[in-house]
Amino acid sequence: MSSDLSGSREGNLEAPTRHPLGQDGPEFLDQAALEKEMERIFNICHGCRRCVSLCHAFPTLFDLIDESETMEIDGVDKADYGKVVEQCYLCDLCYQTKCPYVPPHPWNVDFPHLMLRAKAFHFEREGTSLGNRFLSDTTTVGRIAARPVIAETVNALNRSKPARKLLDKTLHVHPDAEVPEYKHPRARKKLRKLDAAGSATPAGRTHGKVAIFATCYCDSVLPQVVDDLAAVLVHNDIPVKLVSKEVCCGMPKLELGDLASVTKYKNENIPVLAQAVRDGFDLTAAIPSCVLMFKQELPLMFPDDEDVKRVQRAFFDPFEYLAERHAAGLLKTDFKTSLGKLAWHVACHQRVQKIGPKTRDILSLVPDTEVVTIERCSGHDGTYGVKTQTYALSRKIAKPVERRIAESGAAISTSDCPMAGAHLAHGLNDQPPQQHPLSLLRKAYGI
Repeated sequence: MSSDLSGSREGNLEAPTRHPLGQDGPEFLDQAALEKEMERIFNICHGCRRCVSLCHAFPTLFDLIDESETMEIDGVDKADYGKVVEQCYLCDLCYQTKCPYVPPHPWNVDFPHLMLRAKAFHFEREGTSLGNRFLSDTTTVGRIAARPVIAETVNALNRSKPARKLLDKTLHVHPDAEVPEYKHPRARKKLRKLDAAGSATPAGRTHGKVAIFATCYCDSVLPQVVDDLAAVLVHNDIPVKLVSKEVCCGMPKLELGDLASVTKYKNENIPVLAQAVRDGFDLTAAIPSCVLMFKQELPLMFPDDEDVKRVQRAFFDPFEYLAERHAAGLLKTDFKTSLGKLAWHVACHQRVQKIGPKTRDILSLVPDTEVVTIERCSGHDGTYGVKTQTYALSRKIAKPVERRIAESGAAISTSDCPMAGAHLAHGLNDQPPQQHPLSLLRKAYGI
């Protein structure tokens, strides 16, 4: 092998840590330095192979090695490294759940951020396709597509086979992929009168009043989920408002390696969110990827920005927030409707927040409700599950989850990531039907 894998394992029993991304450093976009680090980490992964079942990035890497002349990483053409990068959608599961060599282990393996660095290198030099730019411009697309008349037109075209064939040719969206159905009014218009009236009761890490980051997806596709989140919080005597203004959290651009756009969005969002925190508000959003962006990715990109840190400390997953309130005896349990048997898919970007199964814990408080937990990737992962190039692979990754949902006998499937939930429901022909956990909780409360 091209590097010694007999080194010390000292440090791997300590809690994992994470180094800043370092995107402004002199070596970050240096090709020789990047390829050297990719060779080093790929070699460690080759000697371990623990992550082979997580996604298609690792089988791609191992096939390249096994089919090379040396059957080692030194036999792989560095020009083929990009084939591995293309299959990584930054779910972060390898870092958070599988790899024994993450920092503080001296081998310092951070596979997702290595892939992010490689994506940034590629984007800097070659840019990206029109389809990728369009699909990742979620704020603009959502605001246009969710307008009256336009929404009905877009939705009708998305149900048309000829239009889907054209979409495949122009933007490389697979004709069979599930695509969003746009709604109006958007969440930010529907709930603009929320004013956080009432007194706040602090508990645990929460201050007792919440500013909701609506997210691009929920704003234009699932405004009802934002409404459900607000209704649940209000029912629990928590004053609520929407963040005064927002743009995309940046995750779709991060997955492309477009770090300049991530920085632009950060510069628009963080001052507004930080001011809300200064005004005594906690923060939440109904999309795990958006929560993770503010909890993890932006702090790792901008470790010295005090406002980024302030927002990070104040951002909660919705069910994490409710669990904090429940631990303090402040969550109402006056449920009026049981939910029966639920198949709960744990979204990757929620799972890696290291908060535990808080959605399951809260839904299990509802009488006569059973939650079957499924911890495996849905295969959707941003745009991976809709692109023509990767749609078949995404369906293959989803298959074990779909099988477990079908075998569970659950009456409803649910996922905190609505895109993952829709992807799985599509593969199961909507049997069982899919609902967001926040919508289910509101139903249980009868509000």
